[in-house]
Amino acid sequence: MPQSSRHPDIDGRYAWLRLILSILIGTIGSVGMWSVVVVLPEVQAEFAVDRASASLPYTMTMVGFAIGNVWLGRFADRAGIVVPLLLATAALFLGYIAAAVVTSIWLFAILQALVGFGAAATFGPLMADLSHWFDKRRGVAVAAASGNYFGGAIWPILMQMTITSEGWRFTYAVIGIACLVGMLPLALMLRRRAPHVGAPAGTPQVAPPRQIDLSPRALQLLLAIAGIGCCMAMAMPQVHIVAYCVDLGFGVARGAEMLALMLVGGVFSRLASGFLADYIGGVKTLLIGSVLQCLALTAYIPFDGLASLYIVSLVFGLSQGGIVPAYAIIIREYLPAHEAGQRVGLVILATIVGMAVGGWMSGWIYDVTGSYAAAFLNGIGWNVLNIAIMLLILWRTRLPRAATA
Repeated sequence: MPQSSRHPDIDGRYAWLRLILSILIGTIGSVGMWSVVVVLPEVQAEFAVDRASASLPYTMTMVGFAIGNVWLGRFADRAGIVVPLLLATAALFLGYIAAAVVTSIWLFAILQALVGFGAAATFGPLMADLSHWFDKRRGVAVAAASGNYFGGAIWPILMQMTITSEGWRFTYAVIGIACLVGMLPLALMLRRRAPHVGAPAGTPQVAPPRQIDLSPRALQLLLAIAGIGCCMAMAMPQVHIVAYCVDLGFGVARGAEMLALMLVGGVFSRLASGFLADYIGGVKTLLIGSVLQCLALTAYIPFDGLASLYIVSLVFGLSQGGIVPAYAIIIREYLPAHEAGQRVGLVILATIVGMAVGGWMSGWIYDVTGSYAAAFLNGIGWNVLNIAIMLLILWRTRLPRAATA
């Protein structure tokens, strides 16, 4: 049966309008991932704590973000995306307003968990929801809808304008109000349910899942392990590039510039990977990105000059940006549509664990060995695990009968 005869909105004008709204919501709500990093020096100075204590709010932000991706994703599977987005808007508003008046680093950290929880709805759950509205251009839509890279490019600049003149507390209060005013009307514009929500039993899905010789539970577990592996590798340059540049004698500013290059490359990579996934599928797209990321990690070891590090950092960003959104595409290709939010959330949780542990482990390896060379090798090993899992999934995927014939 032709796609359009089942649901006219799939890949239609409304789907593209929904994509634009999702990008705006993701760009606004992703401030919850970046704001605590920007205000960390001011918070540390005001509360008079050490760097470890000042880093606790970031850790709590990631904890809230991880929980929110799973819980809100499951909620979206059952009731649609609007209610999770409204809960996220309330969490961001209350979290920022309350954090602006606290007098304890511990209370600030707890409220950052609430902020991270709110930001989560604008990542995994929003990507999963949008995937239901696209078939032919699902890869592009899912990649573009993950607005955290756009938010990472915009919010730190906007925050610096008020932090220098009004302080971090005023900035936090303004962000809370901006989230409420910006996200509330946009969320209400997404009230139309996804095609599979509320459909009668036996109704055909937007696209039947691909056949694979693995149970849904086994495939979910493999994707989670793959998510840990790719992000254990990804964390090494992203978390430690500044410190690596300092060790090489290039200074903090050069390291910060290389980190910015990674993020810029990640934006282009995310969009390009989305286009590619629409033609070759999510698994092959992720495999290509993972192989390129592994090669870039390997290049960091011999090429440690200033110019070569700029080039390698850009290549690393161009390779890794599309990896995480590809998991959402794979889940929609292989697993039931009505479970997408929860399953995407679980994989996002695994990638967060990989980033957190990978960043810490790279630092621990440096402390033990006195060099980042072994840390890069550790990242390469985890990256190879990710590649192996993608090859296994391809191997166990059943070809359509027409293709085998």
